[in-house]
Amino acid sequence: MSIKQVGNVLDLLEYFAGRQRPASLAEIARHFGWPRSSTFNLLLTLTNRGFLYEPRARAGYYPAPVWAELITQIERGQPIPHGMRALLDQLVRETGETAVLAAASGAHALFIETVESPSAVRYAAPVGKRVPLHVTATGRALLSQMSAGDRAAILEKAAYEKYTDTTRVSAAQVEAEIAASVQRGWFEGNAEYTQDLGGVAMPFAFGERRYALLVAGPMFRVAARLPELARILRERLARYLAEEGDGD
Repeated sequence: MSIKQVGNVLDLLEYFAGRQRPASLAEIARHFGWPRSSTFNLLLTLTNRGFLYEPRARAGYYPAPVWAELITQIERGQPIPHGMRALLDQLVRETGETAVLAAASGAHALFIETVESPSAVRYAAPVGKRVPLHVTATGRALLSQMSAGDRAAILEKAAYEKYTDTTRVSAAQVEAEIAASVQRGWFEGNAEYTQDLGGVAMPFAFGERRYALLVAGPMFRVAARLPELARILRERLARYLAEEGDGD
């Protein structure tokens, strides 16, 4: 279930992020196909709360700096592990593929920091992307860190849609793959969620938080390199954890 008004606010923020200049009521209503009256009410509410302002009179609306301040305060409470961006950059340099830091969010893995491959053909992984836990290597790496009860609750409610020919379509198959991956030492993505994309993932803890690291790319590049990618990921992650400590 989604709440339309909340979705509209988020759509509006994404619109301004792409536009990067003020927009008038008419431009916003036309872009989204929203009724002019409801668009006005939304903009007025955000303006009255200080979340939108008009940089110049009658020049259109734009997000106010309060958004950045709120995000900064939120980030202080649950910061991304120190040095993680540098680790992702290093993984991209050494593998040539996209590197992702993900955390569990309900029944999904949420991408919270990413560095994309410089290759024209690559795994596109924007921050904020969500993928199902049970279908992906990243998700199964996160599931492996949960208690048996928590994992079972997620797998019981999962929608076992067959996205590709390699998708696992039952809780038993997912559990078997998690067990095999733990024994192997890394989690394998084999075009199960998105056709022709694959990679390797590894779970790790930073203080009390649980994450997964992913290196992924098109199958024509990564299929024969999965053990190599896993080795690089394991070595770089081990060095990172040794240097950064336990996050305390």
